Amino acid sequence: MLTSLPFEPRVLQATEARLMAIYEAAKIGLRGDALAFKAGMLPVEYRRLQQLDPVVEMAELKGRAEGEAQLSQVLHEAALEGDAKVALEILKHKHDWVAKQSVQIDVIQQISVTDALAQARQRVANAQDIQDIEVNSTPAIAARPRPTKEIASHAET
Repeated sequence: MLTSLPFEPRVLQATEARLMAIYEAAKIGLRGDALAFKAGMLPVEYRRLQQLDPVVEMAELKGRAEGEAQLSQVLHEAALEGDAKVALEILKHKHDWVAKQSVQIDVIQQISVTDALAQARQRVANAQDIQDIEVNSTPAIAARPRPTKEIASHAET
């Protein structure tokens, strides 16, 4: 035996109370399913109501704008009262400001021709002293052992 269950579908209307609930939920930053639940609807009911009545979307957009304006006002007041961190965050996120990542240093140096020639002569003198030391410290070529005949003949083949 089949018995029927009593079912009464919920009536979806964009009443003033429902629009205010959507507005308030959007004002605190809720979106999607969370907004629908906060406004007292199921997510599927909220989407259906959005399709049926464009005023629902307008209530959501107005709520978002009002919430953003209130928070923006709070941040701007804090920045004007001297909160440097808040001021930097406003500059970064709303005005696309980026702090410099590098420091540029300009050094102006004048070069004297006579000083440059003196430094070059000094470097040449140092290089000659180093070569003299290296030549005197290496053993004579005659003192090095020469390869034997067997190794020499093996290398030729």
